[in-house]
Amino acid sequence: MDKNELELINKYTNRPFSEDELFTFSITLCDNEIDRDNERFSDTALEKLSRLFVGVTGITDHDPRADNQTARIYECRTESPDGQYTVDGRKYMRLRAKAYIPRSKCSDEVIMQIESGIKKEVSVGCAVAKKICSVCGSDFSSCNHIAGHVYSGKKCSVILDEPTDAYEWSFVAVPAQKAAGVSKFYRKENKMDIEKKLLQGGEQTFSADEMKALSDKLSELTEKAADGEAYRTRLLTDIRKLSAVALPELKSDTLSFITSNMNADKLEELHKALSAKASEIMPVVPQLAHVKTETKYDNSYYNNI
Repeated sequence: MDKNELELINKYTNRPFSEDELFTFSITLCDNEIDRDNERFSDTALEKLSRLFVGVTGITDHDPRADNQTARIYECRTESPDGQYTVDGRKYMRLRAKAYIPRSKCSDEVIMQIESGIKKEVSVGCAVAKKICSVCGSDFSSCNHIAGHVYSGKKCSVILDEPTDAYEWSFVAVPAQKAAGVSKFYRKENKMDIEKKLLQGGEQTFSADEMKALSDKLSELTEKAADGEAYRTRLLTDIRKLSAVALPELKSDTLSFITSNMNADKLEELHKALSAKASEIMPVVPQLAHVKTETKYDNSYYNNI
C-alpha cells in the first residue's frame, strides 16, 4: 500500500489509520459481458458506476444491517484487458475496485475468508434509469422482444444504462455474471421485465425485488378475485329471485346451467332484463298508495259565528 492509498482510505475514517491496521483487497464489481439473466451494463454505465461506487460499503447477502458491514471501497476504475472481448464481439470492460477492512478480532474471520478465496463473488446494488433492448434499441419495457430469444441471428439482451445510484455491494454465494462473479441486485424492477420472464417459460431466475413484486401482485389479485367472486354471488342470488317472478316456468337447474359460463357483464345484462320484466308483473308501489285520503273541514262552527 502506498502513501496515496492510505490517504484515500483515511478520508473515510474518524482517525488516521496506519498501514498495519488495515487489510486491503481488489474486487471486480461488474462488467459489460452478457450474464445469465441476459443483461449487461453499457460501457458508459460502467464509467459512471466507477464514480458512484467510491466510498460505498460492502455487506453480505444484501442484508442492510449496520452490523453486517464488512468493508468500504476507497478506489474504483474501469479497465479493458488487452485482447479480451465479450461473447458478442465487443471489447471487454470491467469495473475494478479496491476496498479496506480495519484489522481487529472481529474482522479476522472475514479477512481469512477473503484471503482463502471463500468470500470471492460479489453482487452490486444499484439503480439504473434505462433498460435498452439490444435488438431494436428501444426501451425494453415497451418493445416486443424477449431477452434470451434470437431474432434474425441476434440474441436479445437487456442493456443497463444511466445508473442513478450505487448503494451497496455484497459478498454472495451464487454469481450471475460468469467472468466478473457478480449477481446484480436492483431496488426496482419494471413490471414488464417480470412479465417477459414469465412468458419465456421454463426455468427462470428472479431477483429479490422481482420475487417481492410477484408476491405483492399475487396478494393484490387474490384480494380482487375474492371481491369479484362475492359480487358474482350477489348477482346470481338476485337473478334467481327475479327469475322466479319474471320466468316462473324456467327451472332452477336450467337457470344455473345458463348462468354458469356467463361473465360479469353478461350477468349484469341478464339481471337488468329480468328486473325490468319482474317490475312489469309486480310493479313497485308505495305501501299506502291504495289509501285515499280526504281532508274535510266542518264549517258549521264558523258559519254560526
